[in-house]
Amino acid sequence: MGKKLKFTPVARWVLQLFFILLMAFTLLRLITFISFKPAHLSLADAAPSFLLGLRYDVRWICIALAPLLLLGSIPWFSPFISAKAKTFWLVYLVLITSFIFIFFGADFGHFDYVETRLNASALNFLEDFGISMKMLWQSYPLFWIFTVLSLIVYAIYRLYKWTHRNLDELQEDTAYFKPLRTLWLTAFIFIGICGNNPVKPLKWNDAFQLGDNFKAYLALNPLQNFFTTLKFRQPFADDGKARQHSNLIKQMMGINLTIDGLNFKRRVVYPQAAKKMNVVLVICESFSMYKSSLSGNKLNTTPYFEQLSKEGLFFNHCFSPHFGTARGVFNLLTGIPDVQLSKFSTRNERAINQHTIINDFTDYSKLYFIGGNSEFNNFKRLLINNIKGLQLYEEGMYNSKPFNVWGISDKNLFAEASTRLNEEKKPFFAIIQTADNHRPFVIPEEDEPYVDNRKFTDEELKNNGFASQDEFTAFAYTDYCIRRFMEEAKQQSWFNNTLFVFVGDHGVKGDAGALYPTAWTNERLTDEHVPLLFYAPLLLKPELRSEVVSQTDVLPTIAGLLQQPHTNTTLGRDLLRKKTDDFAFIIHHDEAKIGIVNNNFYYVLNMNLKKDTLVPVRFNSPVLSLQEYEHTKLTMAAQTIALYETAQWMLLNNQKQKVITQ
Repeated sequence: MGKKLKFTPVARWVLQLFFILLMAFTLLRLITFISFKPAHLSLADAAPSFLLGLRYDVRWICIALAPLLLLGSIPWFSPFISAKAKTFWLVYLVLITSFIFIFFGADFGHFDYVETRLNASALNFLEDFGISMKMLWQSYPLFWIFTVLSLIVYAIYRLYKWTHRNLDELQEDTAYFKPLRTLWLTAFIFIGICGNNPVKPLKWNDAFQLGDNFKAYLALNPLQNFFTTLKFRQPFADDGKARQHSNLIKQMMGINLTIDGLNFKRRVVYPQAAKKMNVVLVICESFSMYKSSLSGNKLNTTPYFEQLSKEGLFFNHCFSPHFGTARGVFNLLTGIPDVQLSKFSTRNERAINQHTIINDFTDYSKLYFIGGNSEFNNFKRLLINNIKGLQLYEEGMYNSKPFNVWGISDKNLFAEASTRLNEEKKPFFAIIQTADNHRPFVIPEEDEPYVDNRKFTDEELKNNGFASQDEFTAFAYTDYCIRRFMEEAKQQSWFNNTLFVFVGDHGVKGDAGALYPTAWTNERLTDEHVPLLFYAPLLLKPELRSEVVSQTDVLPTIAGLLQQPHTNTTLGRDLLRKKTDDFAFIIHHDEAKIGIVNNNFYYVLNMNLKKDTLVPVRFNSPVLSLQEYEHTKLTMAAQTIALYETAQWMLLNNQKQKVITQ
C-alpha cells in the first residue's frame, strides 16, 4: 500500500489544512496593508506587523483545527474511517472557513470606516440587526460581496476535499488510535494557541508594542481584535481615581472647591425671570465642519447655512467628544461624554437613566422628531427614560412615507415637525434629529432639481474632503432641507419667540489639509469638528466666536440664554458665562485615544501604545520652548485623564434619582 506514514492521516491532514489557512490569513493581511496603509509606510516598515501577525494567525488556526486533530484521531470519529465522520468534518471546515471570511469581510468595511480592525463595538449594530442589514444592503454591494466570498469558500472546500482524498489513498493503518503519532502535533497546537510561548502567552496588547496604531492593527487579525475587545463592553468606574481628580474637574467647571468629593451638582439661577421662548434643537447628521461652506471649503456645500450663521451666534471651533450618532445624542442630552470603549451608553442599563437639563424646562412641551425607528441604538429608552413627558415622533407616525432605511427624508421630517409645532399652545422644547447625510448617501428623486447638482472630478472631491459625488450631494441636501425648514418657520407665529440651535452629531474623517493644520487630518480631529449655531434674531446679535467649545456645552448654554433656572451636573458649561479656560474633551473609541483640545493645541494620549503627543491646531499657534512644551503637555495630560475618569464615574453615578436626592 505504499510507504509507511510517520504520523496518522488525520495529523497529516491537519498540517496541510494549517498551511492552507495560514496562507489565506497572510494574503488577507497583505490585502489590508495594500488597501489601507498610510502613504509613508512601506512593506519593509510593516514587516514586524506581518511577523507578529503570523503568531496571532497561528493561534486562531490552531483553535480552529484542534477539534479535528483531537476528536478525529479517535477511530469512530475519524474522517479516514467513517464516511459520516468525513462528511461532518468537511461541513465543520466549511463553516469555520465561512466564519473566518465573513469576519475578514466585515473587517474591511470597518477598517474603511474607522481605520481600525473589527472590534466588539460591531455588536451595537447586531443588536439592531434588521436596520443594520438594510443600511448595509443600501450602502454596499452585499450581493456581490457574499457571492465572491461564497466562491472563495467553495474553492477552499474543494481544496480541503482534494487533500483528504489524496491522503485517504495513502493511508494504511488507521484502524487504531495512535496517540504517540499525534502527541507532538497536539503539543504544537497547544503552543500555537499560546502564541508560540507557553511561558509568556501572546496577548492582544503585544501588538501595540510596535509603537504605531496601523502597524498594531495590521498585526492583529479581526478575530483576535474582536474577541479581546469584548471585555470593554462592560462599564467600569474607579471611584478612587475619580475622587483623585475631583478638584481639578471643579476648577475646569468653575465649581466651588469647598463642595466635598464627587459632587459636581450646581444649582444655577438668574436675577431676571426666565424668557419663555421656544427651543428647536436640530441634531445634524455627520455635519462635518470642514466639509461645509463655513470652513471655506471650495465646493461651497452649504451656502444657506453659512448665511444663517452670519445672522446668529456661531461657534466655529466646536467639537463632539466622539464619533458616532448614538454617542453624540447621548452626550447632547446628558452632558456626559460616552467614554465606554465598546458598548454604546444608550445600550447600557446602568448608564441610560441620566439627569438632563431639559427637564428643568418644567412648563414646556417636550417633543422629539426622528425620521426612522427610535428603537435603533436604543434611542427610545434613552429618550423616554430621561426626558419627562416626552412626545416622541418616529417612522410610522407621519403622513410621509419612508424614503430609505433611515425613514422619511429630512425635508419631510422638517415639514412634519413644523406641522406639529404649529399646533402647540404651550412653550415647547423640540429636538429634530436628521439622518440623510449618511450612507447610503441618496436623496429623493423629487428633490434632485432643487439640490446643488454640480459634478466634480474624483480629485476635486478628495481634495475637499469628500469620498464620492453622492456624499457631496447628500451634504448639499442637508443645506436645502434646513433652508426649506427655516423659510417655512419664518411664516409661523412662533418663529420670533424661538431659539434655534443647530449642531452636528459628529464629524467625518477626511483630508482637511487645505483648510486646517495637519493635526486635523493626521489625528482625526475632523471626526469631531462640528458647527454650533444659536439663532434667534430678536434675542441674539450676530457674532462669530472662535474659541474651542464642546457639544457638551449645548444644553447649559441654551438654559443660560433663556435664563432658565436649572441643575447642572454635567461636564458642560454655559458658553456665555464661563470663567474658566476653553477646552473640549475628545475620545476615539476604536483607537483607545483620549485627549483635550484648547485654543492652540491638541493633546492626545494613546492608551494602547502608552504614548502621548501635543500638536498645534491653528496655523498661528504659539511656538513653545522645550520647557513650555513639557509644561503644556503635562497640564493637558492631567486635564485629559481627569475628564476621562470623571466621565466614567458619571456614567454610572449621574442618574436623575441620585441627582435629585443629593
